[in-house]
Amino acid sequence: MAQQVRGVVARSKGAPVTIETIVIPDPGPGEAVVQVQACGVCHTDLHYREGGINDEFPFLLGHEAAGVVESVGTGVTNVQPGDFVILNWRAVCGTCRSCLKGKPHLCFSTFNATQKMTLTDGTVLSPALGIGAFVEKTLVAAGQCTKVDPNVPAATAGLLGCGVMAGIGAAINTGNVGRGDSVAVFGCGGVGDAAIAGALLAGATTIVAVDIDDRKLEWAKGFGATHTCNSAKVDPVEFIRSVTGGNGADVCIDAIGHPTVYKQAFEARDLAGTVVLVGVPRPDMTLELPFIEVFGRGGSLKSSWYGDCLPSRDFPMLVQLHQQGRLPLDKFVSETISLDAVEEAFHKMERGEVLRSVVVL
Repeated sequence: MAQQVRGVVARSKGAPVTIETIVIPDPGPGEAVVQVQACGVCHTDLHYREGGINDEFPFLLGHEAAGVVESVGTGVTNVQPGDFVILNWRAVCGTCRSCLKGKPHLCFSTFNATQKMTLTDGTVLSPALGIGAFVEKTLVAAGQCTKVDPNVPAATAGLLGCGVMAGIGAAINTGNVGRGDSVAVFGCGGVGDAAIAGALLAGATTIVAVDIDDRKLEWAKGFGATHTCNSAKVDPVEFIRSVTGGNGADVCIDAIGHPTVYKQAFEARDLAGTVVLVGVPRPDMTLELPFIEVFGRGGSLKSSWYGDCLPSRDFPMLVQLHQQGRLPLDKFVSETISLDAVEEAFHKMERGEVLRSVVVL
């Protein structure tokens, strides 16, 4: 029988979010209903509210979440009621050309729940990244549920569902940061600081944090940055070269997604170095680079999709690293809030006052 719960909805472009009654259908084949315990306020949700993703309003916002499986539909074998799970937005299909090549982390045909959640008047909702987790319960494809140790707090575990995984994966999976490498991370919000934490885990010995906010640079030190650069005051390219023997960094990670920042990352890498783009650019942005430099510097220019992660492999591993004291996931949680405080959390994010506000239900 369908349930009615409270959730956060963006009804139109740029309008403040509202708390609405959401109708959650019983799970169908391959689906699961999850009782959400915590959901981080990610910049992607703000992009949805601002119409920066698409115009399929109204949106049920929220996607960076953890909770407990309440019920499952027929054919579901990967989870069962009572399992503590982190939600992911790339449920691999197992049958596309990438999966069949043994690269499921690049799955080209990820899927979501077939049924739709609605408002009480029948209006169909578009769940953010196929999840919609600023809500007491949500309907997802069972493959979007990754079972992890229930002893980790939901407010901490849920962050792996998006931003933290994207950043750590950009360093470890996409950038292939190795022992003794030098790494520069441009943008020290949640994703950038996660990239710094990932670089530290991978054994990088020089980790440069670049931002225009001294407060964020101070936060970056807590995740492993060995050097900081305020790029509003100092040329970041010259600074990075100065702390890497004049060579530039082995891996430069753009966690902003802006052409100017990307060019700085491109210029700040060593010969045969790697640039990783994990920040999401706006659709109208373009990039121009000296073609001879693309050739002459060698190396790799990469984009990182969701940190090139495989949730079934990476989420449990990162939870375990956190429990061992090797990955400070709890440091990303700036505050815990209620559903009613999501709109203000967006404003705090825009002002750079928080790494993550986390809705706790």
